[in-house]
Amino acid sequence: MNEPFFSLRVSRKHQLTPDIVLIDLVHPEGFDLPVFTPGAHITVQTPKGLHRSYSLCGEPKDQQKWQIAVKRENAGRGGSCSMFDDLLEGDQLQTHPWLNLFELKDQAKFFIFVAGGIGITPIMSMMRHLMSMGKNNFQLYYCTRDPLNTAFLEQLNAPEMVDHVKIHHDHGDLSQALDLWPLFENPNGSDIYCCGPAGLMDSVRDMTGHWPSDSVHFESFGVCENTSNENNSFDIILNSSGRRIHVSPDCSILDALRSNGESVSSSCESGTCGSCRTGLISGEAEHRDYVLLDDEKDTHIMVCVSRALTPELVLDL
Repeated sequence: MNEPFFSLRVSRKHQLTPDIVLIDLVHPEGFDLPVFTPGAHITVQTPKGLHRSYSLCGEPKDQQKWQIAVKRENAGRGGSCSMFDDLLEGDQLQTHPWLNLFELKDQAKFFIFVAGGIGITPIMSMMRHLMSMGKNNFQLYYCTRDPLNTAFLEQLNAPEMVDHVKIHHDHGDLSQALDLWPLFENPNGSDIYCCGPAGLMDSVRDMTGHWPSDSVHFESFGVCENTSNENNSFDIILNSSGRRIHVSPDCSILDALRSNGESVSSSCESGTCGSCRTGLISGEAEHRDYVLLDDEKDTHIMVCVSRALTPELVLDL
């Protein structure tokens, strides 16, 4: 992603749940914002200088404001905590233009939406878009821990939405997880859009293996920060110059490169889009992405999320 950042002003910030905040962004001079397509996301620079991507969850045609929702991830790399704790109403937030890697196909005869936790955000924009077009050919299955931790609960219980929404609470007990197999057992020509924790997406992926591949869509931006509790420190070496850059446990390779003046293309920064694919010359990587095939992992790495299993990695940069 090489487009320059531009500023938006935080016009409102309020809590949806104890650990999720909804942030309204407007043009600092009151101009209209671009229309975006449902499922789009923006990359922002957090108050601590980290780059993170968040789905736009408002009405796509609303040019007065953009909305993002951020869940505070205590075990993350600090991006969500910075947005949750440090960002204030009136602040200027540096953002990239919107990008859509999870685009809704309007021509589908029916839409099945499956969301878990903060994964509801891109799907909110999809449902709002469909309803603005006078369409009600969708059903949402939304899995959360309990009502207190359910984002957009009031909106989803509105009269115009209630017949299209099933909210399931598991109360933190996996044995009470929603059984989706009856929904996916027989392909029915619907398009499926799923966003949520890795476990939920893996389950939906396993249950829809017999569906046409172009009818099942996944998104993971903003769902988690793809971290491990045992992040290590290591060095990366740029093959072209021999320059050595240290990567601390709380920093990604991508952020370490940027803070040292190195430019690397990126977009999702969650290991799902492939924009930051970089050649790996030597060293063993700990791959945390969803893109690379097994036969590519010896020679490439996604520098936004993956780490090292050896003291150093030599990158083709």
